[in-house]
Amino acid sequence: MRVYAVDVLVIGAGAAGMAAAAAAAREGARTVLLERGERLGGVLEQCIHPGFGLHRYREELTGPEFAHRLRGELEDSGADVLTGITALEVFPDGPKVKAVSPRGLKAFSPKAVVWAAGARERPFGALRIPGTRPAGIFTAGLAQRLLDLEGFLPGKRAVILGSGDIGLIMARRLHLEGVEVAAVLEIQPFPGGLTRNVVQCLHDFGIPLLLSHTVAEVHGRERLTGITAVRVDEHRRPIPGTERHIEADTLILSVGLIPEVRPIEGLVALDPVNRGPRVNGWLQTEAPWLFAAGNCVAVFDLVDTVAELGERAGAAAARYAVGELPAGKKVPLVRGENVTALVPSYLDGAAEGARIYLRVPRPLEGVTVDLGGVVRRPVRVARPAEMIGITLDGDALSELSRREEIVVEVKRSG
Repeated sequence: MRVYAVDVLVIGAGAAGMAAAAAAAREGARTVLLERGERLGGVLEQCIHPGFGLHRYREELTGPEFAHRLRGELEDSGADVLTGITALEVFPDGPKVKAVSPRGLKAFSPKAVVWAAGARERPFGALRIPGTRPAGIFTAGLAQRLLDLEGFLPGKRAVILGSGDIGLIMARRLHLEGVEVAAVLEIQPFPGGLTRNVVQCLHDFGIPLLLSHTVAEVHGRERLTGITAVRVDEHRRPIPGTERHIEADTLILSVGLIPEVRPIEGLVALDPVNRGPRVNGWLQTEAPWLFAAGNCVAVFDLVDTVAELGERAGAAAARYAVGELPAGKKVPLVRGENVTALVPSYLDGAAEGARIYLRVPRPLEGVTVDLGGVVRRPVRVARPAEMIGITLDGDALSELSRREEIVVEVKRSG
């Protein structure tokens, strides 16, 4: 089997992967981008709704338009692209990546790898909902693909479990296509998606949102006939006597994403909360030749952020490939009060322009984000659906890099 030598190998051609490959190639690295699908863009191709590009391109784009812009940047960069090829294994020796396509096995020997494989949807089997297992139960991404790319309606009357952004967007899409959306159920006492999506997708169309509710049971033999909805308490336990039957032939699941890390999980440490690899300010993992960016690190709410991280990882990987990536003292970031998702996992004092991203566990008003007592940023309203991003300037990075650890907290102001 022939082994192809490259400087930077990028795996995954979604927003993060395309941005990473373009950035690496612009740095002068011989770059190859691998994509298991036949088209570049990942999930962007089926996201035909607007709302993309407001930060990166300063205009509102649909998902395919955003992907088209990135493909143009990729083409101009000179990076090589291989589609229809799947990375099977990543080996630390070399390093080396084994991949397969309809034309057979291929092996790559890169100097640096950028893992940008995105995230997968949590399936119905992971929810442990009792009842039969009829047809008519779809993850939101699958339903979106069937409707927007394949032209199939998943059903006539739907219930959506979970108020994540894709679930909210699918509620609107189904309504516009003539499907009756009976309700959107959310187990938390607050919506899981962006506020703009709650307003534009549910409120504007009169679709009911039932907070602190979940599905207690599904009904139907060959095809779904309905679900039992139940109210839950603050511990997410069903409250007896609050059950209600909702007739529906379709159940759409928008219950979270899981970072795709299976081929690399034995090579690097994973963050127990983010569920992706631990990275520093360069998006460099604990295996120094391996970088990671996008939703495979942690699930982000904006594709603009994903592309930004991909760009940073690709440029850093190119610098690493030629021995020019500076290294500094590793200082771990520690989750403090009111912090769930946190990226990066540790700071490298040499990572100029590093940016910290974090989420809060519940809606909070009038709070201050505190980074080790060095950086304090007031936030009027913090929501779990919206990542908070803080860029560290040179002085703040220099001060924080002298610490043994940095506690990241979100405190009530005053």
